[in-house]
Amino acid sequence: MNTLIQNGLLVLPEGIRPGWILLREGQILDMGTDSPVPPEDGLGLDPEETEIVDAKGLYVAPGFIDLHTHGAGGADFMDGTVEAYLTAARMHARHGTTLLFPTTLTSTNELLFASFDTYAEALPLSGRDGAAFGGMHLEGPYFSPSMAGAQDPRYLRDPKPEEYLDIISRTPHIARWSFAPERPGAPAFAAELRAHGIVPSIAHTNATFADCDAAFKAGCSLMTHFYSCMSTITRRNAFRIAGTVEYGYYQDGMDIEIIGDGIHVCADLLKLVVKIKGPEHIVLVTDSMRAAGMPEGPSILGGLSDGQKVIVEDGVAKLPDRSAFAGSVATADRLVRTMVREGGVSLETAVGMATANPARIMGLEGRKGALRKGFDADVVIFDKDIRISRTIVKGKTVYSC
Repeated sequence: MNTLIQNGLLVLPEGIRPGWILLREGQILDMGTDSPVPPEDGLGLDPEETEIVDAKGLYVAPGFIDLHTHGAGGADFMDGTVEAYLTAARMHARHGTTLLFPTTLTSTNELLFASFDTYAEALPLSGRDGAAFGGMHLEGPYFSPSMAGAQDPRYLRDPKPEEYLDIISRTPHIARWSFAPERPGAPAFAAELRAHGIVPSIAHTNATFADCDAAFKAGCSLMTHFYSCMSTITRRNAFRIAGTVEYGYYQDGMDIEIIGDGIHVCADLLKLVVKIKGPEHIVLVTDSMRAAGMPEGPSILGGLSDGQKVIVEDGVAKLPDRSAFAGSVATADRLVRTMVREGGVSLETAVGMATANPARIMGLEGRKGALRKGFDADVVIFDKDIRISRTIVKGKTVYSC
């Protein structure tokens, strides 16, 4: 079957154009701009084998890619069930995400290994009625106790080769691993990750500028949830010491992800990040926990058996004593909407932060992250308020309203 999307406004890096897209066998077979429909006889389509999707003047964009999410829809990837994975994927698809990277929390290695098995079991089912899975993102356990945030401090420790090499050997599905670069052995750990094709990322850290530079030289070129649980300028014996935030701004080769919900990173900081870092180095992530897409109230961050109690209020998840945020309840559509309304960027720029940039970082820029011929048919249709009308994963509609 063919799927022809017409009468849409295509969101392209160079701007927004009226146009159409033809999907076949999971790819973008053809597309055209400056005309809402294709030539009547130019495609030679069999009407009986073609589904016509009338976008009705709505925006048509590449599907959103979420590099950092712990769950949604009442499910967490640490719950240890295939259904939890699929439930979260369905909820994220309702909000425009077509590819996501299930993210773990710091835990026992037994729970971590169990999550590897669950991911492997869920992977063949991904993309059928929700977002597809792109690989696992391990968040921890090599973090700073002073910047633990909602990470369980019981499990924090230094990276040791005998442990992390064993973890890497347990699964081929680790795509990314977040760590604090000031922990002893961190540069060697970052280099080992790169050697295994795993993206190393700086997170939950009290690192100095020099610590970050050592990690960068070892192959680390990404920062996890910039500003959140991250060091900045401090004083040591009256001398000012630059931290992680300063290095993120300084190093042109460093990409940063932000939880662009307007809460974790407020509107003023969103504008500052865009002005200094530039949109081409910014990735929008949800860092969502199970309460994403759900009503506010009590919830659990992490697995049901070993997670932490949190409270969801004011559009964000918090620790019960309200001393820190505990993951977010954001969805990808909210991120794009917030960047346009509060971050002051154009729609196509905000979409690029949620599509082309994460695709590049994960080595997928030749297949995903843009509306181009030959790319995977991951498409989202939404209105001027970024309310999702349809989500298509590899040519198949997984959500429509």
